Amino acid sequence: MKFDTILSGGNIVDGTGRREPFVADLGIQDDQIAAIGDLEKAETPRRISAKGQVVCPGFVDVHVHSEIALLGGRDQFAAVSQGVTTHLAAPDGFGWAPLPPEQAKELWHYTQFAYGDAELPLNWQTAEAYLDMFHGRIPANLYPQVPHCAVRLGVMGWDPRPATSDELLAMSRITHRWLAEGACSLCLGLDYQPSANADLNELVYLSSIAQAYDAIYAAHIRYRILGRKQAWEETIEIARRAGIPVHISHERVDDEVVDILERVEKEQIDLTFESYLYPAGMTHLAMMLPMEYQTGAPDDMLAHLEDPEVREKSIAHLRGELRDGSQIVGYNRSGRFIGMTLAEAAKSEGKSNEEFAFDFICQEAAIETFVMPWATPPEENERILNQTASHPRMMIASDGVYNIPHPHPRSYGCFVQYLGKFVRERQLVSLKEAIYKMSGFPAERFRIFDRGKISQGLAADIVVFDPETVADKSTWFDPVQSPVGVNWVFVNGVSVVEDGNVTGQLPGRVLRRSTWGK
Repeated sequence: MKFDTILSGGNIVDGTGRREPFVADLGIQDDQIAAIGDLEKAETPRRISAKGQVVCPGFVDVHVHSEIALLGGRDQFAAVSQGVTTHLAAPDGFGWAPLPPEQAKELWHYTQFAYGDAELPLNWQTAEAYLDMFHGRIPANLYPQVPHCAVRLGVMGWDPRPATSDELLAMSRITHRWLAEGACSLCLGLDYQPSANADLNELVYLSSIAQAYDAIYAAHIRYRILGRKQAWEETIEIARRAGIPVHISHERVDDEVVDILERVEKEQIDLTFESYLYPAGMTHLAMMLPMEYQTGAPDDMLAHLEDPEVREKSIAHLRGELRDGSQIVGYNRSGRFIGMTLAEAAKSEGKSNEEFAFDFICQEAAIETFVMPWATPPEENERILNQTASHPRMMIASDGVYNIPHPHPRSYGCFVQYLGKFVRERQLVSLKEAIYKMSGFPAERFRIFDRGKISQGLAADIVVFDPETVADKSTWFDPVQSPVGVNWVFVNGVSVVEDGNVTGQLPGRVLRRSTWGK
């Protein structure tokens, strides 16, 4: 048999998490893995030595704000350079279809902190029209989720109230259309507008629809509204009432969650979560305002902030939220203070941290993004990260934010950091388990049955990396740094990284949920 490419002599880690690494050749034909074994005598125009390298499935990032960056710009190849071959769209329920142009523009304004500057048509009347935009234009695969923010906005606008029965029916129709287009989950950001206004009845109702399609429920849970423990409890209640597998975004295993996870295990609740394994998040400052001041369309919210009483109460609230002002400015509409800490920026303006933060939200029209360090001490952070890294229900996902001047280092380093720091250096996770948490596990959980594993007949999404050198280079104050040690990446059989350099090829596809191989 003749192959397009043969990777010879690599140490294959198959993505199942069960089989020990083994040395073999791998043959690629068209867009599939065509053979695994001794292919020394097989014909091929391209034979690549993978001796001493790990050959594994492409990584699947189930929570990443990348769909617009994949279309072009500085960060188009940032994720694929660390081996990510499939991205899930609509993280936190963000999305702009199907919406009338004016509503889409409002939601783009609200979500722009996570996507940077981009020129978009914002005029997709169907889910299919939105997904068609990506065909032939992306270096990695894109897999849709149902964007709850857009679903709710299209039916109810920004109203902070429960849905009526007629509104639930209208939301169900849009949800059905997304699921019919192959969306893999109902995705929500329950601290973000307008999803934050959904009550438990709405979440269970829409989850029941997703469950009928064998999709799952994935959410940024109501940390700021309910508190973390109660937000977990709400998610567990949704799992029970809707009979649906649930997945929690960007979590960590600290003392507060350990007891809950023990109960989840004891009661056999079908729950998973993901982590990016850095001691800081990234979001907009407006998230730190009292929740009652975050409601409404962006222009309405900003008009409300002009009230002197609202300013006074918000500043008092922000004082407790901001602590020492160690948040790092990543992006804003005017481009001011990029890379500075909030405390440094506030000092330069002669203001307190909380006064600066409130004024900055208003001045930047709430289009601003900050790296948000955890409140816990560094030693405690490392204990939590180590404990999280090996938890059996955890998979890796970056929550990356792209096309902004100063991104979080996880955007360029999440997956390779796991391999370098937690596998090689700290030896907290075996190589086969780590690869599973980045490929086979997320692929199984989110219903991608033709990817995530090395097996004959599956899609040729493949990563070749050096286990001795693979590492992240991105830092808190110098985050736009490509990783090292990832030498080859194939997407649908096409090399998008060769000898550590991106090729510029755009073989990514829009994937659809399926029961293939289930």
